[in-house]
Amino acid sequence: MNNELYWRLGFFISILAIMMLLEGLKPARQSTIEAKHRWFANFGLVFISSVIARLTVPIGLTALAIYNTEQGFGFFNLIQLPLWLTILLSVLILDILIYWQHRLFHQVPMLWRLHKVHHADSHIDASTGLRFHPFEIVLSILIKLIAVTALGAPAIAVLIFEIALNGFALFNHANIRLPKKLEQVLRFVVITQQLHRIHHSQRPDETNSNFGFSVIWWDKLFASYKPHASKDDATLKVGLNQYPASKKNASVLTLLLMPFK
Repeated sequence: MNNELYWRLGFFISILAIMMLLEGLKPARQSTIEAKHRWFANFGLVFISSVIARLTVPIGLTALAIYNTEQGFGFFNLIQLPLWLTILLSVLILDILIYWQHRLFHQVPMLWRLHKVHHADSHIDASTGLRFHPFEIVLSILIKLIAVTALGAPAIAVLIFEIALNGFALFNHANIRLPKKLEQVLRFVVITQQLHRIHHSQRPDETNSNFGFSVIWWDKLFASYKPHASKDDATLKVGLNQYPASKKNASVLTLLLMPFK
């Protein structure tokens, strides 16, 4: 755990670089806004969110997990299970939590005001997977802090979960189209790019589907899975109607103020 930062950054930078390289070589869809404008806003929001999160929630998830283990806090610290099983169950439960958190952010109007910043992107690529309002990031961290404490999840499980969550967000938002046969096989297990673009559709019935960030199991289990959109993946309209593609709607200031308008 002393090398946590290197593990997190290593995976993050590697996956982001691979996804952006593939997007550049063979993009699935074309954006009506120049990439430099969207990227400046999306990555700028990431930087601002990171600073605000660090200032408001100074303790990290893995540091809290270590503390909980030392103090014996949480469910898995009160029972005796093999470490591998505790890690597996912790990762799965945290993933289900993120599924329901995501679904709740769509259903509760006040939370949707924050989450619509993510959905207002008129084009979907790897940078969209990082585009969240700072207040949503802080709220999400607080939810995960509570969950990690209640579970008594071991630090290694938290690290695996955080790396997987970030990696899958970059993967399924990427502006690529997998070979058809490979995509059909992968969608039995994970959220592919085509499945997640359905979630970013302008149609509410399609937006309110495919909430998972990693595996498809929770959407199938909780009846939110939608394998096909009303339109073909190449012509599917993504984003939000009230925020048409423009430089103004892609600015950092617009994204920061969006929940309050």
